[in-house]
Amino acid sequence: MSQEWMIDVLKDLTCFARQNGLMGLAEQLDETLGIAATELRRTQAAANHDADQDRKICRKTAAS
Repeated sequence: MSQEWMIDVLKDLTCFARQNGLMGLAEQLDETLGIAATELRRTQAAANHDADQDRKICRKTAAS
């Protein structure tokens, strides 16, 4: 996943918030982390699907 850095940054921010007693922020960042992970998986799945479709089109064109 090319945007894995985003997950790492959110984890670091969450850890910092917890270590510094910013529990409300830590909870919000936990929720944000879940949303980010879900959306990045969805984006990656869509990109994989598009790439598969492109390969199928290329194969059909080459076979013609």
